[in-house]
Order: sequence, then C-alpha cells, then structure tokens
Amino acid sequence: MSLRRKEIFKIHLSKRGFDFSKFNVDLLSEISDGFSGAEIEQAIISAMYDALNTGAQLDMKMLFDEIRRTRPLSVVRAGDVSFIRNWAKERSIVPV
Repeated sequence: MSLRRKEIFKIHLSKRGFDFSKFNVDLLSEISDGFSGAEIEQAIISAMYDALNTGAQLDMKMLFDEIRRTRPLSVVRAGDVSFIRNWAKERSIVPV
C-alpha cells in the first residue's frame, strides 16, 4: 500500500465534501497501484458523475469499479515512462 496514494485519496475525497473515513482508502490505494495523483483525482470525479447519473451516493463500489476501468499512463505508456525516468536519472540533480 502506498501512503502517498492513500493521502491523495483523502485529499480529493475531502476536497469534494466526502468523509474519507467512510471509504477504505487502504484498499483504494492498493488497487490504484501505478496511478498518478491526477489519475486518482479523475477516478474520483468519474465515480461522482456515475453516482450523480444514477441518483446514488458515491460509495466504495463506485470508486472500486472506476479504478478497475481505468488504465494508468504508467501501464498504457510504460515504455515512454521508463525512457523519461532513465533520461532524468542521467540529467537531473539528485536530492541530498
């Protein structure tokens, strides 16, 4: 589980008026492996639209389903992401 992704879920759920403690952010973080913060945010927004369209409240199942339908760029463009990471290793300053 990524603490970073867990915190991103908390931030974006709270930002939209949801009590993140009502969602299993540990599970959401686990199943969103490889997602960027923007991709997590978009999954939440898409699930919110699904809830709005059906007249339902946003719930874990909606978020889970949306995450499962989404293929993150780290998967879809794995070769490009790897190239950029390798390029950056050779050309960027390493934090101390």
